Amino acid sequence: MGMLCAVSFNRYGRLYYLDPGELRPAVGDRVLVPTDEGTEVAECVWAAQWVSDDTSGFPRLAGLASEEDLRRDEMLRKRKAEAKVAAKRLIREHKLPMKVVAVDCVIESTASGGSNGSRITIYFTAPHRVDFRSLVRDLGATLHCRVELRQLSARDSARVQGGIGSCGRDLCCATFLTDFEPVTIRMAKDQELPLNPLRISGACGRLMCCLKYEHPLYANSGNYPSPGQRVQTPAGQAKVVSRHVPSETVTVRQLSDGSVSRCALADVCGPRRAYDSRPATTTD
Repeated sequence: MGMLCAVSFNRYGRLYYLDPGELRPAVGDRVLVPTDEGTEVAECVWAAQWVSDDTSGFPRLAGLASEEDLRRDEMLRKRKAEAKVAAKRLIREHKLPMKVVAVDCVIESTASGGSNGSRITIYFTAPHRVDFRSLVRDLGATLHCRVELRQLSARDSARVQGGIGSCGRDLCCATFLTDFEPVTIRMAKDQELPLNPLRISGACGRLMCCLKYEHPLYANSGNYPSPGQRVQTPAGQAKVVSRHVPSETVTVRQLSDGSVSRCALADVCGPRRAYDSRPATTTD
C-alpha cells in the first residue's frame, strides 16, 4: 500500500503514475518528472491518493517546478514549435512523402548561462522508406543544432498523437498499453464480428488492439452451439440465432411459435440437454 499521483506532459495526453514521496501536489500543479533525458515539467491531473497496490516500483517525483523550470519548459515548447514548422516547410520543398507526427527537443545550458536546443528529434510517418539525407542537412542548417529523423509505424504514430476510438474512449495505445501484441483477422472471425475493415480497424488503420482482450473467451467456447443448430430449451425445441460468449447466453428462436428470446448457456447445453448437431434446414 502506498500513494500515487498521475501526471501528463500534454493536455489530454497519456497519464504517467508516480510516487509523490513527501510531496502532495494538487490537480493543476506543475511538477518535475525524472526521464531518460533529465527532469521534465508535467502537470498533475490526479492528486496523490492512497492505493492498495504496491508502489515500490513506481518512479518518484523530483519536486515541484520552480519559476526557472517553467521558463525552461516554455523555451522547450517554443523550440519544438519552431522545429515542427521548419520541418513541414522543408519537407514540402524537398517534395518528400512524409508527415511530421511529433518533435522532441533536448535543451542544455550554455556557457553564458542561457539555453539552446542541442538535439532535436523529428518523428514522421511515410508509406515507404525515404531518403531524407538532404532534408537533415537543411534542417540542421536552419535550426542550428543536431537533427535526427525517425520513422514511426502506424501504431506508434497513433500512440504518439493520441485520439478517440470508436468506443468513445481515449485510444488504448495512448493511455495504458505499453507493448503491441499481434492481432490477427482470426480473432475477429472467432468473435463473429463483421469483417469490414471500417468496423474492426483502429485509428492507426490496423486491426484494433481490443480484439485481443476477449479473444481467450471465444477460443475456449467449444461448448457453445453454433448458429443454426437446434437445441432443447426450457420452452421446447429451438434454433440458435446467435451466441453471446461474454455473458454466457445464446439467442434462440422457438420452433413452435417463432418467438425469439435469450437463454442462459446452461439451459440449452447442460449435461442433460445436449444440443442436436444435425445440420439445420433452410426453412424456419
